[in-house]
Parts: sequence; structure tokens; C-alpha cells
Amino acid sequence: MQLTVLALSLVLMAIIVWAFIAAARAAGSGKVPTNIESRRNWIIVSLTVIGVVVTVISLRPWPLAVAKTATVVNASAAQWHWELDTDKVPLGKPVAFKVRTADVNHGFGVMDASGKLLFQVQAMPGYVNQVEYVFDTPGTYHVVCLEYCGVAHHTMTAEFTVVAE
Repeated sequence: MQLTVLALSLVLMAIIVWAFIAAARAAGSGKVPTNIESRRNWIIVSLTVIGVVVTVISLRPWPLAVAKTATVVNASAAQWHWELDTDKVPLGKPVAFKVRTADVNHGFGVMDASGKLLFQVQAMPGYVNQVEYVFDTPGTYHVVCLEYCGVAHHTMTAEFTVVAE
């Protein structure tokens, strides 16, 4: 999808550049074209149609949009702990983490058993951030804070287990 939008954007930019070059050449020539109104109307209608098509195409759901069937895990941060509303999530299905905090910024990072960071999202006061992930390996996963939040930042961890249903 992103590649399609990029290609269409480049084509539209090329058309606009061509129109500016044509206008600059016409301004320097000293002659007035006879069919300027019909050309102008054709360009306006064409660009409007192309703009509507690009808008409709780009409003389709992005591939990373949260699925409606995702398991929701609410994660609340506070100095200096994470609170998850569940300790088990399903294997091979989308899991949507809704992350919030009431005090300071925190970085919600999820790591696998080997310590590899799988994803992260910011927890910000007064705002709920959401990230979706599909776990493909069962086991215990660790939640860590990736944003320095005070003297006990290093103790801000939690765990959950990915299980086959």
C-alpha cells in the first residue's frame, strides 16, 4: 500500500513540475494561447479526479491496523512498576497492548527470553498508546521501562506468558 501511495505521489509531483515549467515557458514567449481556458479546466478536473482516487486508496486500512479480534492487554505504568491486567496472552493471535501512565513518561518495551527487544511504545500521561503484536513463540516475556523515569527505573519490570490456546 505504501509503495502505491509513493508511486502516485511521485506521478502527481511530476505533473505539477511539468505544469510549472509549461507556465514559465508560456510567460516568457509573449504569445497568448487561444485555448487556455479549456486547458486550465481540463487540468483542474484531471487533478481533482486523481486527488479523489488517491485519497480513497490511501484511506483503506493500513496493514498494521489493530485487528478487531485482538486480545487486549491494559498496561498501566507508575513509578516504578508495570501493572498488566492479564498474565497470559494467546500464541499466534494479535495482542493489542493499551499503554497508559498517570505520572511521567515511560517506555513500554517487551523482550523475549533471550533479551531481544520485540517492540516498544511510549506511555505518556493523559494519553493511551496502543501497539499490536503477534507472538509466534510460547514462553515468558519481560516488560521493561525504556525511558528513564527516576531513581528506581531499573526495577520497573513485569512478566507475562504466551500460551497456546
